[in-house]
Amino acid sequence: MSRLHKKFEEEHEDHIDESWLIPYADILTLLLALFIVLFASSEIDKAKFESIMESFKSELTGTKIESEDKGLSVSVKGEENKAPVDAQDQAQNPAPSTNEFEDAELDNLKAQLEKYVVANNLQAVVTLQDTRRGVEIALKDVLLFDSGKAVLKESSFQTLDAFVDLITTLPNPVSIEGHTDNVPIGNAAYSSNWELSSARAVSVLHYFASKDISENRMQFTGHGEFQPLYPNDTDENRQANRRVNIVILRETK
Repeated sequence: MSRLHKKFEEEHEDHIDESWLIPYADILTLLLALFIVLFASSEIDKAKFESIMESFKSELTGTKIESEDKGLSVSVKGEENKAPVDAQDQAQNPAPSTNEFEDAELDNLKAQLEKYVVANNLQAVVTLQDTRRGVEIALKDVLLFDSGKAVLKESSFQTLDAFVDLITTLPNPVSIEGHTDNVPIGNAAYSSNWELSSARAVSVLHYFASKDISENRMQFTGHGEFQPLYPNDTDENRQANRRVNIVILRETK
């Protein structure tokens, strides 16, 4: 009997009282909650802080959160309406397209060219047009060349330099296009009006290249007599048909 009593006492002494774990777990939970609250409160967001506090209050006390705006997944009041308003603003005031930016730049270039032409009394030999292709500058041949020749006159350099300064403000490609009247060419240098118009276009192209307009931006064409502005029935019309067009092309089609 004494042996059984002794065995019972030994087993009773081996059993450890674990009741302290409950308050210990509560303390850890409260510390965790405290650190989370401190972290949330360190960010300047009053609505978020109040929501977290309400959430912990509900968890620790068992009370129900009354407001639907409270809780850990709350969004700041007013933000739910922000996206639709922004979308509406975008629909009413869309960002300018690439085409619109390009059109505005070409319009500005044309306005500057017009000012230069007027300021230098070049209206008789230079005309400007805004077309589907781009801004077209038509230079009569008397401004650039002697009759039947494709070597630029020195008197044309100042005008061409002004155009260079303006053309370099845009990255757009440049097409240089020669035209003649329908009078057959009468010298040994050029066997046809095609060759004369091409040689004149090339002369302007080389001049622009010498002024640091990138060569990969430029192209040339010789149209000869086949794209006249007017019927070749008067001296005045034939003079208007003899021209070099410089076209600042639109990059987007």
